[in-house]
Amino acid sequence: MARAAAGSEGAREKRPGLPLDGVRVVDLTRVMVGPYCTMMLGDLGADVVKIEIPGRGDDTRHWGPPFVETESVYYLSVNRNKRSVALDLKRESAKEALWRLIDGADVLVENFSPGTLDRLGFGYEAVKARKPDIVYAAISGFGQSGPDYQRTAYDLIVQGISGMMSITGHPGGPPTRLGVPIADIGGGMFAAYAIVAALFDRERTGEGSYVDVSMLGGQVALLTYQAGLYLSTGATPTQLGNAHPMIAPYDTFRTADGYVNIAVGNAALWERFCTALDLPHLLEDERFTTNADRSTRREALYAELQPRLDELTTDEIVRRLDEASVPCGPIRDVAEAMDDGQTRAQDLIMEVEHPRLGPLRLSGAPYHVDGEAIHVRIAPPLLGQHTCEVLAEAGYGPEEIAALVASGAAQATDAVSRAPS
Repeated sequence: MARAAAGSEGAREKRPGLPLDGVRVVDLTRVMVGPYCTMMLGDLGADVVKIEIPGRGDDTRHWGPPFVETESVYYLSVNRNKRSVALDLKRESAKEALWRLIDGADVLVENFSPGTLDRLGFGYEAVKARKPDIVYAAISGFGQSGPDYQRTAYDLIVQGISGMMSITGHPGGPPTRLGVPIADIGGGMFAAYAIVAALFDRERTGEGSYVDVSMLGGQVALLTYQAGLYLSTGATPTQLGNAHPMIAPYDTFRTADGYVNIAVGNAALWERFCTALDLPHLLEDERFTTNADRSTRREALYAELQPRLDELTTDEIVRRLDEASVPCGPIRDVAEAMDDGQTRAQDLIMEVEHPRLGPLRLSGAPYHVDGEAIHVRIAPPLLGQHTCEVLAEAGYGPEEIAALVASGAAQATDAVSRAPS
């Protein structure tokens, strides 16, 4: 990673390209939490080299249906902007190849069970001894220490243990998992954030870092005010369905033809809400004067609101509240959300040419850089698609690459034809 020029003052000349151009990431992750992290790094320009097991690859290559032809939709969703190298790390020649890749890397990310990479010879201390400026990120379910650090972690397990499921769902219903793997995604996002911060610190100090991120930690962090409720008052948060524990009305409401989401977060919004829906008498009702009043009398408030909402269609309610600048919205299914004009205006659908599937559409990155959308530079790779290419960059000659493949230490897609001449 290039160092910033010393002594620069004022506005710097704009560097072309993406923020992480020139950063090389050795990616030893699989499933969701690690791949989500490295996808974020790849989206922002990092060269992510995904190390996979020959013949099998990432576990999620086999998760389905659904599949698109032979490719798992799950795998495709979180592995764009990466290059796949297949190495059998039980073989010494493959280990040496990995070391050579690490020598040229800025970041190593892994999400094996704690201690696994130490046994393979690639734990933090070993890697740091060979490359002191490495940013080494270990993502795990429960962290690298403590009574539960060796528990096997999947998203469902961590959502349950963290308390997240206890506050999700409707009162009286069963504990409910979020509709996306939020423990995985949250852990991956926190890891990517910490990695970029460590890279920034390395620019100033020249020193690498060890980043320890857990899925459990990510869920506790995401609990925010729900955790604060318990920590500050001793009260245990419970299920509230779609309601907000501290704001009212802030919920999903029935309409004449469906449902609508409404969020009234302050006194001005409450006044505009009541006016827009022809409920002026509620502004005079002392039971609902303040947000605290409305929150503690939610059942009574809803009894006043629901008859009026039952008279209006979702579209009519949204039209009235939009005109009054009161936050609201319809409830769409995924197809409607993907086909929505705002989704497309924000470049949230990516398209890339896949080597096996042809044109492939993926959900996009949620940011622009200097007004430009993030694009897919590399389609989610086939297993071993870039083995020859990456090993050649690490200094291996065509005959050495062919020997690694022939021995089973490496796997490559069309290995002989792809080997550089």
